[in-house]
Amino acid sequence: MEIQYFAASYSTPFDAMAVVWWKTASGLRIRQTLLCRKKKTAEVVWALYPGIRDKSCREVDALGRKLAAFLEGEKIVFDLDLIALETCGEFQRKVLMAEYRIPRGRISTYGRIAGHGHITTPGAARAVGTALATNPFPIIIPCHRALRADGSIGGYQGGAMMKRALLEMEGVKFTDSGKAFMDQAVY
Repeated sequence: MEIQYFAASYSTPFDAMAVVWWKTASGLRIRQTLLCRKKKTAEVVWALYPGIRDKSCREVDALGRKLAAFLEGEKIVFDLDLIALETCGEFQRKVLMAEYRIPRGRISTYGRIAGHGHITTPGAARAVGTALATNPFPIIIPCHRALRADGSIGGYQGGAMMKRALLEMEGVKFTDSGKAFMDQAVY
C-alpha cells in the first residue's frame, strides 16, 4: 500500500518550514520537517514528495506553532511521540537520540557524539556528521548543537548563519574568531 503524504507550511523568523506527515491506523506520524532556506516551500516539498497534498490537522498545527515558537527563542522541548524515527537507520537513530539529549545552551562535537553512550564508535565523527546532515527532523532533533572539534560551526541544513543564531539564542557563547567556547560541551 502506498503512503499518502501530507504537508503543512509554517512561517518562522528563519523563512518557511514544512512538516510532512501521514496517517496510520494508530494515528499520525511526522515523516520530516524541512527548513526551506529562501526557496518556496511547495517547490521543496514537491521535489521530495511528488503527489503530496497540502493538509494539516490539530496535532500538526500544534507542532508547527511549537517550531515557530522555538525559532523565536522560546524554550521548547519537543516530544518525540509523533516522530517517525523508524524511517532512519539504526546508526542514525542512535546519533539523533544522542543529539536530542544535548540540553539547550550546550553543545557537543561530532567526535564526542561518536564516542558517546550507545554509539561508541570512536573515530566515526564523519559518520555522525553525515547522520546529522541528513536529520529528517531538524529543530525537533536539535542537530544545530553539534559542532566541529575546534568549536567552529560546521554544516547545517538551515545554513551556518541560522545555526549560529540558534546557538546564540540558546545562550551558547562564541570567541571573536567565531568558535564556540568548548566549556559548554557535553559528552
